Amino acid sequence: MRGLRSTALLLIVLGGLVAYIYFVDSKKPSSGTTTKDKAFAALDAAEIEEVQLKSEGGETARVQKTGETWKLVEPEAVDADAVALSTLTTTIAGLEVERVVDDNPSDVKQYGLDPARVDIGFRVKGQKDFQHLLVGQKTPSGGDLYAKKPGEKRVFLIPSYHDTGLNRTPFDLRDKDVLKFERDKADGFEITHAGETRQFAKSGSTEWKIVKPVAARADYAALEGELTRISSLQMHKIVEPQAGDLKPYGLDKPDFTVTVMTGSARATVIIGKKGEDGLYAKDVSRPMIFTVEETITQDFAKNLDEFVRKDMFDARSFSANRVEFRRGTDTLAFEKTKAADGKEIWKDAAGKTADNAKIDDLLAKMTNLRATTFEAVRSPSLKMPALTVTVRFDENKMETVNFGRSGIDVFGSRTDDPASARLDAMLFDEMIKTLDTLK
Repeated sequence: MRGLRSTALLLIVLGGLVAYIYFVDSKKPSSGTTTKDKAFAALDAAEIEEVQLKSEGGETARVQKTGETWKLVEPEAVDADAVALSTLTTTIAGLEVERVVDDNPSDVKQYGLDPARVDIGFRVKGQKDFQHLLVGQKTPSGGDLYAKKPGEKRVFLIPSYHDTGLNRTPFDLRDKDVLKFERDKADGFEITHAGETRQFAKSGSTEWKIVKPVAARADYAALEGELTRISSLQMHKIVEPQAGDLKPYGLDKPDFTVTVMTGSARATVIIGKKGEDGLYAKDVSRPMIFTVEETITQDFAKNLDEFVRKDMFDARSFSANRVEFRRGTDTLAFEKTKAADGKEIWKDAAGKTADNAKIDDLLAKMTNLRATTFEAVRSPSLKMPALTVTVRFDENKMETVNFGRSGIDVFGSRTDDPASARLDAMLFDEMIKTLDTLK
């Protein structure tokens, strides 16, 4: 009996202890949900409509938002960098206090806060007064920054990774696009280098063509990529706000002149010699000289062949609905139609059903023919073509390509293109072998 009584007593004590631990732990905040105080409580980044900054170097800037557009108003009136301002205002609104270092410091100089290394002021919509954040030096460990607000005595810490985002110069906040134009409305551009001008024009929404120095079809992806490269070109540094003599920068006789056409509008940048921070450049419509990255010239000086469309045919095996092959006096023609069961079939000129598998194989080999190199003029071998192919596709489109031989070389040329292309002779011969099986 005594043993049972002792066991019961221990169970009661244990139960009470478990209940106590559960009760105490349930009152503790979860370790994964601890929240930090915001430096500016209940601040919405979208409500910030004016920012004043003094950077570590002593440069000051002021930016204002009208609607959804930011403008740099001091030290000069220019467009602002929308991405930089979005990042800055989001950083300010989301800034968290890591911990308070001193609630009532006797001297804030030791924290780099008198004077403050960086001073960020901002005004929210509907208010006249600015709120400020003063940012001092990094902590000895380098992981945080000392900070305080002018109306408060306490010094607190903010993460040091915010330093780059908060310590911004006027140049950091200004729009740094080299050329201003509407990317989606650009319908042409030209690049002059080493005495040659290359001009490209857009036809419709999906076609580019080379206008100079030769007329040729252009590779859509290559031309769109080049235009995107131009539109995304950024200033690295302004070296002369008001350009006088262009000669010291190599801009009196620029290495590159790039012009983008948007209807009747023109936007032009000239690029000169190398400086300490890239290549000297100038938008001809603005007074300043700035630098741009050196690698841009690799894009502007590409071989013209990289912009020429390599495919000999626009048609594809699935889009072709009629094809004609002429070799000397012999002609083979095939047309796609529908059988009684609704399936698509190919028929020859006599109306007989052709071997669909062979036709599809032939068209696949034919439409896969691509240029390896280009020549500005047509090869003499094309005066008397070894093969002429005419394809009708996409219901109302038609194209004709002539093929010629010169020794072991094979050339091709479209009737709508004055240039000729050198082709892979082995692939051409494989196409001919497949064609011969259909005679």
